[in-house]
Amino acid sequence: MKQHGNVVDFIPLSIAVLTVSDTRNEETDTSGGFLAGAVQEAGHKLADKRIVKDDVYQIRAVLSQWIADESVQAVVVTGGTGFTARDSTPEAVKVLFDKEVEGYGELFRQLSYQEIGTSTVQSRAFAGMANRTVIFCMPGSSGACRTAWNGIIREQLDSRHRPCNFVAELSVPQEVIDTACGSRS
Repeated sequence: MKQHGNVVDFIPLSIAVLTVSDTRNEETDTSGGFLAGAVQEAGHKLADKRIVKDDVYQIRAVLSQWIADESVQAVVVTGGTGFTARDSTPEAVKVLFDKEVEGYGELFRQLSYQEIGTSTVQSRAFAGMANRTVIFCMPGSSGACRTAWNGIIREQLDSRHRPCNFVAELSVPQEVIDTACGSRS
Protein backbone atom coordinates (compact mmCIF):
# COMPACT_ATOMS: atom_id res chain seq x y z
CA MET A 1 0.00 0.00 0.00
CA LYS A 2 1.39 3.35 -0.96
CA GLN A 3 0.89 6.16 1.47
CA HIS A 4 1.27 9.92 1.16
CA GLY A 5 1.26 11.46 4.61
CA ASN A 6 -1.83 10.02 6.28
CA VAL A 7 -3.63 9.23 2.99
CA VAL A 8 -3.89 5.60 1.96
CA ASP A 9 -5.42 4.70 -1.38
CA PHE A 10 -8.33 2.29 -1.67
CA ILE A 11 -7.19 -1.12 -2.89
CA PRO A 12 -9.94 -3.15 -4.56
CA LEU A 13 -9.87 -6.78 -3.49
CA SER A 14 -11.10 -9.88 -5.27
CA ILE A 15 -13.77 -11.38 -3.00
CA ALA A 16 -15.72 -14.64 -3.38
CA VAL A 17 -19.17 -15.28 -1.90
CA LEU A 18 -20.31 -18.72 -0.75
CA THR A 19 -23.84 -19.56 0.33
CA VAL A 20 -24.19 -22.77 2.32
CA SER A 21 -27.75 -24.07 2.05
CA ASP A 22 -29.74 -27.19 1.30
CA THR A 23 -32.72 -25.17 0.07
CA ARG A 24 -31.57 -21.99 -1.68
CA ASN A 25 -30.95 -21.44 -5.36
CA GLU A 26 -29.90 -18.35 -7.33
CA GLU A 27 -33.44 -16.94 -7.26
CA THR A 28 -33.95 -17.41 -3.51
CA ASP A 29 -30.41 -16.66 -2.29
CA THR A 30 -31.10 -13.22 -0.84
CA SER A 31 -28.17 -13.40 1.59
CA GLY A 32 -25.59 -14.32 -1.05
CA GLY A 33 -27.17 -11.75 -3.37
CA PHE A 34 -26.84 -9.06 -0.72
CA LEU A 35 -23.18 -9.93 -0.10
CA ALA A 36 -22.32 -10.03 -3.82
CA GLY A 37 -23.91 -6.61 -4.27
CA ALA A 38 -22.23 -5.19 -1.16
CA VAL A 39 -18.82 -6.41 -2.34
CA GLN A 40 -19.23 -4.61 -5.66
CA GLU A 41 -20.84 -1.51 -4.15
CA ALA A 42 -17.81 -1.16 -1.87
CA GLY A 43 -15.54 -1.07 -4.96
CA HIS A 44 -14.24 -4.62 -4.82
CA LYS A 45 -14.35 -7.28 -7.54
CA LEU A 46 -16.71 -10.24 -7.16
CA ALA A 47 -14.34 -13.14 -7.84
CA ASP A 48 -17.01 -15.84 -7.78
CA LYS A 49 -20.37 -16.64 -6.20
CA ARG A 50 -21.54 -20.15 -5.47
CA ILE A 51 -24.18 -22.05 -3.55
CA VAL A 52 -23.26 -25.42 -2.00
CA LYS A 53 -25.19 -27.93 0.06
CA ASP A 54 -24.51 -27.92 3.78
CA ASP A 55 -21.97 -30.71 3.46
CA VAL A 56 -18.52 -30.58 5.06
CA TYR A 57 -16.73 -31.88 1.96
CA GLN A 58 -18.55 -29.70 -0.58
CA ILE A 59 -17.85 -26.62 1.53
CA ARG A 60 -14.16 -27.54 1.91
CA ALA A 61 -13.79 -28.28 -1.81
CA VAL A 62 -14.99 -24.83 -2.87
CA LEU A 63 -13.10 -22.98 -0.14
CA SER A 64 -9.89 -24.91 -0.78
CA GLN A 65 -10.05 -23.91 -4.43
CA TRP A 66 -10.46 -20.23 -3.54
CA ILE A 67 -7.80 -20.34 -0.81
CA ALA A 68 -5.31 -21.79 -3.29
CA ASP A 69 -6.19 -19.18 -5.93
CA GLU A 70 -3.80 -16.24 -5.44
CA SER A 71 -6.26 -13.91 -7.16
CA VAL A 72 -8.85 -14.35 -4.36
CA GLN A 73 -8.02 -12.28 -1.29
CA ALA A 74 -11.19 -12.73 0.77
CA VAL A 75 -14.20 -15.01 1.08
CA VAL A 76 -17.53 -14.29 2.75
CA VAL A 77 -19.61 -17.33 3.68
CA THR A 78 -23.28 -17.20 4.65
CA GLY A 79 -25.17 -20.08 6.20
CA GLY A 80 -24.54 -23.27 8.11
CA THR A 81 -23.46 -21.59 11.35
CA GLY A 82 -26.41 -22.55 13.56
CA PHE A 83 -27.02 -25.57 15.77
CA THR A 84 -29.18 -27.83 13.64
CA ALA A 85 -27.88 -31.25 12.67
CA ARG A 86 -27.19 -29.98 9.13
CA ASP A 87 -25.25 -26.84 10.17
CA SER A 88 -21.64 -27.80 9.46
CA THR A 89 -19.86 -24.64 8.26
CA PRO A 90 -17.62 -24.26 11.35
CA GLU A 91 -16.64 -27.93 11.25
CA ALA A 92 -15.90 -27.70 7.52
CA VAL A 93 -13.96 -24.44 7.56
CA LYS A 94 -12.00 -24.07 10.79
CA VAL A 95 -9.63 -26.94 9.94
CA LEU A 96 -8.50 -24.91 6.90
CA PHE A 97 -7.39 -21.90 8.98
CA ASP A 98 -3.80 -20.93 9.67
CA LYS A 99 -5.10 -18.47 12.29
CA GLU A 100 -8.51 -17.66 13.73
CA VAL A 101 -9.84 -14.12 14.03
CA GLU A 102 -11.50 -14.53 17.42
CA GLY A 103 -12.66 -10.93 17.64
CA TYR A 104 -14.92 -11.24 14.60
CA GLY A 105 -17.34 -13.72 16.19
CA GLU A 106 -17.30 -11.81 19.46
CA LEU A 107 -18.06 -8.49 17.78
CA PHE A 108 -20.68 -10.03 15.47
CA ARG A 109 -22.58 -11.40 18.46
CA GLN A 110 -22.31 -8.05 20.27
CA LEU A 111 -23.77 -6.21 17.28
CA SER A 112 -26.36 -8.92 16.70
CA TYR A 113 -27.48 -8.78 20.35
CA GLN A 114 -28.62 -5.19 19.75
CA GLU A 115 -30.87 -6.50 16.95
CA ILE A 116 -32.11 -9.94 18.07
CA GLY A 117 -31.33 -10.11 21.78
CA THR A 118 -30.21 -13.32 23.39
CA SER A 119 -30.97 -15.38 20.27
CA THR A 120 -27.50 -14.33 19.14
CA VAL A 121 -25.97 -16.95 21.44
CA GLN A 122 -27.02 -19.52 18.83
CA SER A 123 -24.79 -17.90 16.20
CA ARG A 124 -21.49 -19.61 15.55
CA ALA A 125 -20.16 -16.75 13.38
CA PHE A 126 -16.38 -16.98 13.00
CA ALA A 127 -13.46 -15.89 10.80
CA GLY A 128 -9.88 -16.78 10.06
CA MET A 129 -6.92 -16.61 7.72
CA ALA A 130 -5.87 -19.39 5.34
CA ASN A 131 -2.98 -18.94 2.89
CA ARG A 132 -3.22 -15.13 3.17
CA THR A 133 -6.96 -15.25 2.39
CA VAL A 134 -9.36 -13.94 5.03
CA ILE A 135 -12.61 -15.88 5.44
CA PHE A 136 -15.64 -14.43 7.25
CA CYS A 137 -18.50 -16.83 8.09
CA MET A 138 -21.91 -15.61 9.21
CA PRO A 139 -25.46 -16.86 9.63
CA GLY A 140 -27.67 -17.34 6.58
CA SER A 141 -30.23 -14.61 7.16
CA SER A 142 -30.05 -11.41 5.14
CA GLY A 143 -30.19 -9.43 8.38
CA ALA A 144 -27.15 -11.24 9.76
CA CYS A 145 -25.28 -10.61 6.50
CA ARG A 146 -26.08 -6.90 6.68
CA THR A 147 -24.94 -6.78 10.31
CA ALA A 148 -21.66 -8.56 9.53
CA TRP A 149 -20.90 -6.63 6.33
CA ASN A 150 -21.91 -3.15 7.49
CA GLY A 151 -20.72 -3.51 11.08
CA ILE A 152 -17.39 -5.31 10.57
CA ILE A 153 -16.33 -6.73 7.22
CA ARG A 154 -16.65 -3.64 4.98
CA GLU A 155 -14.20 -1.65 7.10
CA GLN A 156 -11.80 -4.54 7.64
CA LEU A 157 -11.48 -5.03 3.86
CA ASP A 158 -10.94 -1.32 3.22
CA SER A 159 -7.26 -0.35 3.01
CA ARG A 160 -8.13 3.17 4.22
CA HIS A 161 -9.64 2.00 7.54
CA ARG A 162 -7.57 2.95 10.57
CA PRO A 163 -6.00 2.04 12.87
CA CYS A 164 -5.87 -1.36 11.17
CA ASN A 165 -7.48 -3.59 8.55
CA PHE A 166 -6.76 -6.94 6.92
CA VAL A 167 -5.63 -5.72 3.47
CA ALA A 168 -1.90 -5.68 4.28
CA GLU A 169 -2.13 -9.32 5.42
CA LEU A 170 -3.73 -10.56 2.18
CA SER A 171 -2.17 -11.83 -1.02
CA VAL A 172 -2.83 -8.67 -3.02
CA PRO A 173 -0.93 -8.71 -6.33
CA GLN A 174 1.53 -5.83 -6.73
CA GLU A 175 -0.14 -4.77 -9.99
CA VAL A 176 -3.43 -4.25 -8.11
CA ILE A 177 -1.64 -2.06 -5.58
CA ASP A 178 0.14 -0.15 -8.35
CA THR A 179 -3.10 0.39 -10.29
CA ALA A 180 -4.97 1.56 -7.18
CA CYS A 181 -2.14 3.84 -6.07
CA GLY A 182 -1.06 5.07 -9.50
CA SER A 183 2.57 5.43 -10.41
CA ARG A 184 3.31 7.81 -7.51
CA SER A 185 6.28 7.04 -5.34
